[in-house]
Amino acid sequence: MTLKVGLIGCGHIGTFHARNIKDIQQHGLVDIEYHAVCDRFIERAEQFAAIADCPLVTEDPEDVIAACDAVYVCTETAEHPYLVTAAAAAGRHVFCEKPLARSLAEAETMAAAVRDAGVTHQVGLVLHYSPVYRALAAEMTRAGPVLAAHLRDDQCFPVGGHYGSTWRGDVARAGGGTLLEHSIHDVDLLRRLFGEIDTVHCRTREVSGHPGIEDVAVVTFQHAGGAVSSLTSVWHDVPSRQSSRHLEVFCSRARFDTHQDYFGSLTIETGEDPPRTLSSDEVLARFMAEESLHARDEDLRRLGGLSDRRFLEAAAAGKPARPDFEDALAAHRIVDACYRSAAEDRPVPL
Repeated sequence: MTLKVGLIGCGHIGTFHARNIKDIQQHGLVDIEYHAVCDRFIERAEQFAAIADCPLVTEDPEDVIAACDAVYVCTETAEHPYLVTAAAAAGRHVFCEKPLARSLAEAETMAAAVRDAGVTHQVGLVLHYSPVYRALAAEMTRAGPVLAAHLRDDQCFPVGGHYGSTWRGDVARAGGGTLLEHSIHDVDLLRRLFGEIDTVHCRTREVSGHPGIEDVAVVTFQHAGGAVSSLTSVWHDVPSRQSSRHLEVFCSRARFDTHQDYFGSLTIETGEDPPRTLSSDEVLARFMAEESLHARDEDLRRLGGLSDRRFLEAAAAGKPARPDFEDALAAHRIVDACYRSAAEDRPVPL
């Protein structure tokens, strides 16, 4: 049976998912109909619908929930809890952008809603589908215990510009700044690469004039297996600089280094061999083999659409998807501990 898909929220991230949904439908990769588009600005919804030939265009998200089998929630963070719980209550499969919510309590309520409804659910933690981090994880299995790692993540303050999201400067709508809104990706990644996190110690700072929206977060994580990782997350005011991640990992028998967070190369240094680099082509070939992708999938892959494809495949089959709300909830618990650590100026156990 054809899966009817609806999108709520036609902003920056909604554009990303809308493009992927349209491509998945056009390539016949999943049996779907891109059926409905919703936005508070009807003109923006109409523009989306015209490009994808969606039959339903509306300002009311309830219309999308009523008409579709799977719903994408791509609105500002403050609106996620109501939309997700409404979609789950109607028995709709749900894809929600990160972060799930402004607070841990809201995220817990949302996770319970999709769990109780028994629907397929996925969250936009796209680094789960990063070829370079997949390659890193595989190489680490041969490198001995992890000793320490550092991740630097910097991004231009996402208010205005190509984001067009002034709401990210309002704590009542966003819930937080660089740590919650952007580096929840990083927290999720560090937990997956290096194991569960026992304790966090965090410092934050606000310099951009948006109360409650930190633009600097520096965190040390103690992992259950003994490894220590650290995160420096910054929102700066250099519009010409693209969002950037740099991850360096020290294991007992190797050092790893990558300046890319999705497509790119990975440098590997061991005690017995000269440093070698897995090229971006080698990294991509490994990833495509792992995901059972073929050459015909490359255009969609380049658009970053694999996460959406996997969600829609799972929803069509009525199966679980990953990363799911439980993955996101684990990251929210860590971020919440980071904020408590910063407020109280002390390490906080989880």
